[in-house]
Amino acid sequence: MADVPTATGKPSRPIRVLLLDDLEDNLVLRSTILRQKGYSVVTASSIEEAEQKLGDIDIAVLDYHLGAGKFGTDVADTLRQKRPQVPIIILSATLERKFGGIADIHLLKGHSSVDDLLGALRSFEAKRRGKPVVVDARDFYYRRISEAMGDDVVMEVLDRDGNWLYVNDYFAKLFEKKLPYFVGKNKFEEFPEVGEDWREIVQTVADTRETYIDRGFRGLPNLPRKSARWTWNVLVFPIKLHNDRDGVVLTARLIEKKGT
Repeated sequence: MADVPTATGKPSRPIRVLLLDDLEDNLVLRSTILRQKGYSVVTASSIEEAEQKLGDIDIAVLDYHLGAGKFGTDVADTLRQKRPQVPIIILSATLERKFGGIADIHLLKGHSSVDDLLGALRSFEAKRRGKPVVVDARDFYYRRISEAMGDDVVMEVLDRDGNWLYVNDYFAKLFEKKLPYFVGKNKFEEFPEVGEDWREIVQTVADTRETYIDRGFRGLPNLPRKSARWTWNVLVFPIKLHNDRDGVVLTARLIEKKGT
């Protein structure tokens, strides 16, 4: 693969990515996508093969479960000892959020999109240039919760003071805003009509770790009023936020009654 020109006009070789997976189909699919995006890809289907190629890579993408009691973290251990500056991404079937450990980031197979992997790779390119890299996992973390709840659920993630850390697409569309508009703003300042009693509910759920269900059609502005046609409840449950503080997830599923 030819070197990629930089802004200074000097050629820069493509980022070299090691892909480790015991399934050949996965290797072919991921390597094809990454090469189309301009990356140079080195593949391996075993721990032994991967460890022979650690000296000539910029980033490692390692499958966690390799079968027969073998794990990609074994390669991560070796890479950390030999070349600790190389970023590592672990692909796992379960969400193992071990940030700050051997791997720089974990991505959840079956849920994480190709864009998640490409985004992580782009973030780590700075480390190759000797710049510090901060992996912000909050969007990945909260989007996994949103996907588990479903596309037809209004969802907000708040700290105990009511500051938004995340809202899903459904919530943003209700107010004709983009997702980033809400993050960092305070729910009760933006929507004072929600009422101070809801501030107390959010704080109580965050502090006591108990779940609250409201069947009074309150808590979220801009939803239809209770009627023979529409029904919905608000659920508020506790969550440990990405920064290890206590917070809440506030959700509502809007249901249109059939035959009305």
